[in-house]
Amino acid sequence: MTSGNDSGAAEGDRVTGEYSTAEGEGPGGPARTAKKQRSFWKELPILIGIALVLALLIKTFLVQAFSIPSDSMQNTLQQGDRVLVDKLTPWFGSEPERGEVVVFHDPDNWLAGEPTADPNALQTFLSWIGLMPSAEEKDLIKRVVGVGGDTVECKGTGPLKVNGKALDERSYVYAGNTPCSVDDQGGQFKVKVPEGYIWVMGDHRQNSRDSRYNQSDEHHGMVPVKDVVGRAVVIAWPINRWDNLPVPDTFDQAGLNAQPAAAGPAVAPQGAALLGVVPVVLWRRRKQ
Repeated sequence: MTSGNDSGAAEGDRVTGEYSTAEGEGPGGPARTAKKQRSFWKELPILIGIALVLALLIKTFLVQAFSIPSDSMQNTLQQGDRVLVDKLTPWFGSEPERGEVVVFHDPDNWLAGEPTADPNALQTFLSWIGLMPSAEEKDLIKRVVGVGGDTVECKGTGPLKVNGKALDERSYVYAGNTPCSVDDQGGQFKVKVPEGYIWVMGDHRQNSRDSRYNQSDEHHGMVPVKDVVGRAVVIAWPINRWDNLPVPDTFDQAGLNAQPAAAGPAVAPQGAALLGVVPVVLWRRRKQ
């Protein structure tokens, strides 16, 4: 192996396959054994270990795959879809917003009586490091309808109202469903969402056991923000369903906020990251 010299000999040194004789040393001078290239098979376990550590770090701090187990989010999500969940922005203080599709831990036994998967050891390991969708069956996925301070209400068949503003949900509510369910189990309601909580509903309104039908639990149907894993941003599988999961326009209408936003500059997580990068770039330019 040579460095920067096509002739196979460095200036002042003669490079051979095994020994290097320095200038001024005779044949009897000290000889140095060249480093042999590490065997690929010896490096392979190291490479696999690095890959597994990276996969685990990505799953823990950046993005995680989840499999959709039911039809409660049709037609936005179909049973068997794989979605990628953003776990990074919460580290910058971002909290769930109205209209987002989020994955959250079961807040108070919402999944009682539901069948659970029985993954084998390999599936459990691959899920743990993030190379397969999560096999954890204690997570749910719903759409955020109300955040802390909001008043959410349903009367008759709808429309659903947030802070007195009617939502046009035709773009995502399952075809043939009404925004509100006419029943005495929770389909008719008016609730005030406490700070630090969210109110969630499935897009398949007549086939979703969501906040409406868990009002008798410890949190009265609310989901603690601390239990939110992250926002589902992309349908990653199957290929023919690749798509992003944007916030519907109805949640951007004027007057939807319960109270004016606090004064002061707002910096998005991406902006905070950019501000952190700028000093590093300037420092590198000064060294060049």
